[in-house]
Amino acid sequence: MPKGLYGSYTINIATILESENFFLPGVKWHGILGLAYNALAKPSSSVETFFDSLVRQAKIPNIFSLQMCGAGLPVSGSGTNGGSLVLGGIEPSLYTGDIWYTPIKEEWYYQVEILKLEVGGQNLQLDCREYNADKAIVDSGTTLLRLPEKVFSAVVQAIARTSLIQEFSSEFWTGTQLACWDRTEKPWSLFPKLSIYLRDENSSRSFRISILPQLYIQPILLIGDNMQCYRFGISSSTNALVIGATVMEGFYVIFDRAQRRVGFAVSPCAEVDGSPVSEIEGPFTTADVASNCVSSVSFHEPVLWIASYALMSLCGIILLVLIVLLLIPPRCQHRYTDNDVVNDESSLVRHRWK
Repeated sequence: MPKGLYGSYTINIATILESENFFLPGVKWHGILGLAYNALAKPSSSVETFFDSLVRQAKIPNIFSLQMCGAGLPVSGSGTNGGSLVLGGIEPSLYTGDIWYTPIKEEWYYQVEILKLEVGGQNLQLDCREYNADKAIVDSGTTLLRLPEKVFSAVVQAIARTSLIQEFSSEFWTGTQLACWDRTEKPWSLFPKLSIYLRDENSSRSFRISILPQLYIQPILLIGDNMQCYRFGISSSTNALVIGATVMEGFYVIFDRAQRRVGFAVSPCAEVDGSPVSEIEGPFTTADVASNCVSSVSFHEPVLWIASYALMSLCGIILLVLIVLLLIPPRCQHRYTDNDVVNDESSLVRHRWK
């Protein structure tokens, strides 16, 4: 049962009256309530966002937290799937253990710094900048764990190498094919744990959030009475590493905008058959990684648009000048005589030594 402050508030809401494949093909969703920063607001960053409006008018703390439940349940399932969104604070009953915080590197998406990934306890041994290529963000609006192509390839190879399945279908890893087992079988025991290391608020330390395969080998389709089919809850990305719902379902996530940090704590609803499917451990030293894994050059999407328009305008001006020059009739040519040359050179000499 939702509960909170009484009162009415005026906020900016956009309504989509008609769309085609706005999120995913065939879905009936008509919009999205964005809770990121106004740098991403549409049509411009001058628009006050929903949450900024609420903080200003309701006088609530500039923090919200999210618990996403449904681990190990079919994506199309109902009943126990759900969760909690707390606007303005943290609810102690929604997590166990300690909250671990990582700094927000840039206030547009909730951009964080990832130091390394492990599959089955084995470090992928990639340069930490590979994990933050373009950006690494925490985003509840993304369904899967999305990894830059080089990182994705390394993760798939590591999972295939450490899993107990031989010659597994490549289409399963790319998301174009499901893998099915008898309902009495639990395929999760065949796959390794996946760990993500995040920089702690103390930059010389890190902590890791880990998900068991129950979170990334996801039941999605029931065939008859005996067959359960699963999808791979990790995909490749061309422009970001995105900690989406695949990972977030294991944790209570705190977006502490006031102190510019994102917190993670173990969620009590992240259990399958009574056993936890997520872990948080730390602290660890960061001596084995670079002091800064995030590129010093960070381009926001609006900045890229401005740069693109500027370059287009410059190209247009250059093209216009060239057209004008082509349209101007050529001047009459003058035939130089010996006197012309002598006079011209002597004038230069006089000027030079004058």
